Amino acid sequence: MALAPLLTALAALALGASPAPAAERSAIPERYRWKLQDLYPSDAAWEEARAAFPARVAAFARHEGHLGDSAKALADALTELAALEIELTRIEVYASSRRDEDLRQPGPRAMRGEAEQLAVQASAASAFLRPELLALPADRLRAFVPQDPRLADWSFWLENQLRWKPHTLSSAEERIVARTGDFASTGRDVQAVLVTADLPYPTVKLSTGEEVRLDQSAFERTRTSPDPADRRKVFEGFFGALAGYQRTLGAALAGQVQAHLFDARVHRFDSALEAALFRDDVPTAVYAQLVKDVNANLPTLHRYLALRKRMLGLDVLGYEDLYTPLVKGNDRRFGIDEAMATVLAAVAPLGTAYQEQLAKGYQSGWTDFLPSTGKRGGAYSTGVYGLHPFQLLNFDGQWLGVSTLAHESGHSMHTVLASGHQPYPTAEYAIFVAEVASTLNENLLFRHALAEAKDDPTRLALLGDRLESLRTTLFRQTMFAEFELAIHQRAEKGEALTGEAMSALYLGLLRRYHGHDQGICRVSERYAVEWSFVPHFYRDFYVYQYATSIVASTALARAILDDEARGSTAARDRYLALLSAGGSDHPVKLLQRAGVDLTTSAPFTAAIQEMNGIMDRIEAILAKGQAAGTAPVR
Repeated sequence: MALAPLLTALAALALGASPAPAAERSAIPERYRWKLQDLYPSDAAWEEARAAFPARVAAFARHEGHLGDSAKALADALTELAALEIELTRIEVYASSRRDEDLRQPGPRAMRGEAEQLAVQASAASAFLRPELLALPADRLRAFVPQDPRLADWSFWLENQLRWKPHTLSSAEERIVARTGDFASTGRDVQAVLVTADLPYPTVKLSTGEEVRLDQSAFERTRTSPDPADRRKVFEGFFGALAGYQRTLGAALAGQVQAHLFDARVHRFDSALEAALFRDDVPTAVYAQLVKDVNANLPTLHRYLALRKRMLGLDVLGYEDLYTPLVKGNDRRFGIDEAMATVLAAVAPLGTAYQEQLAKGYQSGWTDFLPSTGKRGGAYSTGVYGLHPFQLLNFDGQWLGVSTLAHESGHSMHTVLASGHQPYPTAEYAIFVAEVASTLNENLLFRHALAEAKDDPTRLALLGDRLESLRTTLFRQTMFAEFELAIHQRAEKGEALTGEAMSALYLGLLRRYHGHDQGICRVSERYAVEWSFVPHFYRDFYVYQYATSIVASTALARAILDDEARGSTAARDRYLALLSAGGSDHPVKLLQRAGVDLTTSAPFTAAIQEMNGIMDRIEAILAKGQAAGTAPVR
């Protein structure tokens, strides 16, 4: 369908399409569910593929000891490896998606477990690859590439293997290490099931009379309540429930940290941080510089918190007051189709081709939109090479839900462009650059909505939302990064990690970042357990990339829009080339080619300037309203 008619159709469909509270999945309209049939037509078909996979894995062993025989032998092995990995991804994504539809159901959970076992088997069976390749002279390996046309696609991959030589064990040792995958994710799985499905969340009655069971989805929805007493009740109820399982959740995270340390140590890295960042050739100095820059600019965060306190009309700003909208009455609700139309209009600066591909995806079963009982909370996008992305959302009709749709759509379009322009070996991109695509879409959405705003209350709400995005993505994620680094460093020193110790550490960070001791934002000790429901801590040194990415995307979005105003598409073309490059180079270098150098503080400084500029604009609107006697402050 062409873009303009689709936008019109979506706008029409939006009437009456506002989401309802979580219901059983069977009540969700088919067009708002993802189309897993594109992976396998049924669970039975998935089971057939799963059952056949071990034999394919076993057959791959015939390549061991022969990679250096000839260019053809190497190309045969790598071609078969790609086919195995693509099929494994299909098996894993189908199983994970079925599980995430309803974590209460034992069948899909078992499917996910079986898929994870296949992944461990495949990892073990292919563990000989890197050691055997690295045992070959580098010149001989490079000489193979022009001898078989199939190896051209693997050139960068092969060079990346050579980079791992100091951290690679023998084939037998790597096979043993690969087997640890059977239990390396246990902590993550325990946390996911406990927090999502088994934890007995309380039911609270709000001032509106609504009774709410405070699971993760309900917490995220009700923490925006305009009533301060409701917000405190929601925070205390939710975190109180988590606190009752602090010891168990601490044990789960401590186990995951030990898995990270084991992998780092056996592969001869000095630290878990170095091991995690080495994968994408990101210097550890980038991590350290981010933490340093953020801490040096905490006064900017404190300025925002003071502004929020003023706009909410509070005597004391509490941590529970950080998610409610800044302006009274700006509680517009969006239907799903209206949200899609809004995102499509917002990404217009990225070109018609980008819009049309995204619009097609919305109509082709990419996305599972609505919350339902037992469904995994949060949102994500996952890709399958040669097919299309799959997006999980829990859309609740609020502006944050529209922004989340834009965010995940950025990931999905990154996947589409990378897969469409890259062969399999270089299609997968690093997280370090992935979050640039998502946060840039959020930036464009903000600017589009601000340009369309008709009144100051709406402008204030949008400006406040952008400030919140910078707070949560730049400052909050860096605070998470500090916490993650600290718990790994404690474990590396041999210190015990308990839930209580993690809560004490986390509370100290919360209070320092939010100016608790200076009276800027009160942080109750009840909220010390917040770390326990953050799933990203189970992926080693993942969260810092949200912060580096919003820094990069802020710079890229400004360049794209400045060029657009001059009638140029140069910055847009560089950005789309970045997305299309996939993993064909290391992410820091890809971003440098797009115009952003994250080895310096310059992009970070620009993001802080934007944040202060937004606050300047808010204060100007407030001053204008006060002069007229109509300041929209509560």
